[in-house]
Amino acid sequence: MSENRLILTGPTRHPLLPGEQVERHHHDVNQLVYPLRGMLEVATSAGVWMVPPHRAAWIPAAVPHAHRAHGPTEMRTLIFPAATNPLHLDRPTVLAVDPLLREVIAALTTEEPGPRQRRNLEQVALDRLRTVDELPLCLPWPHDDRLARIARTLADDPADDRTLAALGREAGAAERTLSRLFRAETGMTFPQWRTQLRLQHALALLSTGEPVTTVAGACGFATPSAFIETFRKALGTTPGRYRSGAVPPNGPHLRPDLL
Repeated sequence: MSENRLILTGPTRHPLLPGEQVERHHHDVNQLVYPLRGMLEVATSAGVWMVPPHRAAWIPAAVPHAHRAHGPTEMRTLIFPAATNPLHLDRPTVLAVDPLLREVIAALTTEEPGPRQRRNLEQVALDRLRTVDELPLCLPWPHDDRLARIARTLADDPADDRTLAALGREAGAAERTLSRLFRAETGMTFPQWRTQLRLQHALALLSTGEPVTTVAGACGFATPSAFIETFRKALGTTPGRYRSGAVPPNGPHLRPDLL
């Protein structure tokens, strides 16, 4: 809808307070969104992407999306024409950001380069984007009404440890039906989906400085050690190291196959 269209004419730099949201909108251009600090959430009707510091999200033109900040966040963005899509992506995707691309984003969003320098920097950014890794940091959102009700219940309280059968009784569907639908609509089993939800919630809480033990309980893990081990297997580092900023070169990267 026209009221949801936001016009971007160049790079932007936008500080966000913890919990601050940018309501659902779309652009006529492709957008590269980079949180210099903090954690940024990108949400569409298809799912939710978590973008940690030193990672970026590619948001294709015309895709309606919303943002939410977890912790004090500084969002920086670059734009490219709709026809300029180096990775040929048709959905939001979280990307690894190498040191060169990071410096180019900083230069384009901090300084006022002349037209020629700006074109050169944008070309460098495109060259780097053609080689970056895509990171599976998306939580697919189911569309079936019964699944969506369960998903919303668990998103509101990730520590809810009811079985799919128990949740199904409330949603009005049998466990076998829901299990089949979860795999069909999200590409994950229900336990994998719930673990991914909990890990995304953990990333958000860690970005605000919450202690690891508090995060473990809030996300429904039986013990802090169980949380640490699940986090390490899926993201390649421990929650404590992640919170301190020691993020793996190509991560964090949620791996559903290890959940």
